[in-house]
Amino acid sequence: MNFTFVTLFKNIVEGYFSDSILRRAIEKDIIKINYLDPREFSDNKHNKVDDSAVGGGAGMVMNPQPLFDALLDLKKQDEEVHIVFLTPVAKPFIQNDAKRLSKKSHVAFVSGRYEGIDERVIEEFADELFSIGDYILTGGELASLVMCDAISRNVDGVLGNSESLDVESFETPLLEAPSFSKPQNFRGFFVSSEYLKGNHSKIRSLKLALSESKTKFFRPEQLLKHKAQSH
Repeated sequence: MNFTFVTLFKNIVEGYFSDSILRRAIEKDIIKINYLDPREFSDNKHNKVDDSAVGGGAGMVMNPQPLFDALLDLKKQDEEVHIVFLTPVAKPFIQNDAKRLSKKSHVAFVSGRYEGIDERVIEEFADELFSIGDYILTGGELASLVMCDAISRNVDGVLGNSESLDVESFETPLLEAPSFSKPQNFRGFFVSSEYLKGNHSKIRSLKLALSESKTKFFRPEQLLKHKAQSH
């Protein structure tokens, strides 16, 4: 699967793929990471990519020309590319989106900077718009990385054990149950003995109870959804 980061700041993104699971996925050719810098398409002699906002207001806006031409070039290279813009004024990105987008052959993330992207570029090229939360970031690169990580984990072969996807939070309305490792007694903090007795039925029941308790505390609306589905 191909991912393209459309960004003015490639260095912010690159380091994330130099370690751990995603590095191994790249080495195995399961995913491929590409970069596209709109500055390289600027027709301004100083390679400017921003301009003042029409109608006034604080800050600068990403000029439409460099980004428009960069995305035109991307579409020429791959007509199937699925172009995503990261913006706080969009629908929330959730696990079902990550699973759905993992079936695409090529996803491009367009990272805004300054006060945002000229809306005409978004209207012309956006297949989808996403937000990762109700807060403002300096740029879209971090949000792009969040989405890429979440999508990549659902690509076949990226995780060493694909079964781990089945028990994660948001695969059902309930949050994932707490995790524990050895030893059972760590500085006076004990793991429930039920985990050690080998009775898988009781372990599942315990995990369900803990999952319901965690969901009730952190995401009560999800528990209501779970109860509705159970009846």
